[in-house]
Amino acid sequence: MGTRQTKGSLAERASPGAAPGPRRERPDFWASLLLRAGDKAGRAGSGLPPYHRRVGMVQELLRMVRQGRREEAGTLLQHLRQDLGMESTSLDDVLYRYASFRNLVDPITHDLIISLARYIHCPKPEGDAMGAMEKLCRQLTYHLSPHSQWRRHRGLKRKPQACLKALLSGNPPDNMVDLSGIPLTSRDLERVTSYLQRCGEQVDSVELGFTGLTDDMVLQLLPALSTLPRLTTLALNGNRLTRALLRDLTDTLKDPSKFPNVTWIDLGNNVDIFSLPQPFLLSLRKRSPKQGHLPTILELGEGPGTGEDAREGTGQQDPTGSPVTPARGQESRECVIQT
Repeated sequence: MGTRQTKGSLAERASPGAAPGPRRERPDFWASLLLRAGDKAGRAGSGLPPYHRRVGMVQELLRMVRQGRREEAGTLLQHLRQDLGMESTSLDDVLYRYASFRNLVDPITHDLIISLARYIHCPKPEGDAMGAMEKLCRQLTYHLSPHSQWRRHRGLKRKPQACLKALLSGNPPDNMVDLSGIPLTSRDLERVTSYLQRCGEQVDSVELGFTGLTDDMVLQLLPALSTLPRLTTLALNGNRLTRALLRDLTDTLKDPSKFPNVTWIDLGNNVDIFSLPQPFLLSLRKRSPKQGHLPTILELGEGPGTGEDAREGTGQQDPTGSPVTPARGQESRECVIQT
């Protein structure tokens, strides 16, 4: 858990013998460079998935905190927040007003980023604050990278195609098709499609996280996935997907015969899918009306004070299904947040 992704920090590799003092502007430079390169690669459908640069930014942030460079760490955290879709320029909004909860794609990352921000901007002298900070960074690194998938599929790094062949033979174990962490090609998708058509009646869950999927590759799989009669969850996290794909998924969900039993589609940790459109979420909720944790904004006509049009800010929920109360944004503050 928390295995290192890179050897040394980016700043150290760029300037091996430099002292830490004169490089106070370096975090901005590296963060902007990483964001530009990752964004270009993600949109072009080639290069590394975005989680590679995000993990690198988490490791660089931890190194800065260890060196006592909290101001620079705060600047890098701001870039990481924006890259992960927490787009508010005010940390106050992120920490206290929960502005990012609306239509949230990845609540786990959101909570970890909030905790990191508190440790950086409001350090507590008592206890093992650095140990807690290191634990948060390990958790965030683990969540943003395919470590768990590598452990599930033994030998995946060396023989991914052998793993794929084994997983696509026989019936799906536990009614799950779990290909997460296995890099897929267009030719592999043909095999996956054939397998889903052959065994689709048994499939409840399809895991395709961290497989290198692009928008076009998902569209290639969409006809086979959308007709699975028992499918409830579809994981597409950690790939190279863009918000353009949301239009196709939303249009597909408008047809009640497509994805008839799906309750959630995980699109977190992709290129620029930061929030989900209301038609997408409402279509999911119609398929699973008892799933109270879907972060939809209740429309007038669906709850107390009924009507026909959507009302912004009404019925906003956190990822656990509990309403977000105004009191949380008005609680007393023990430190001044620098943004």
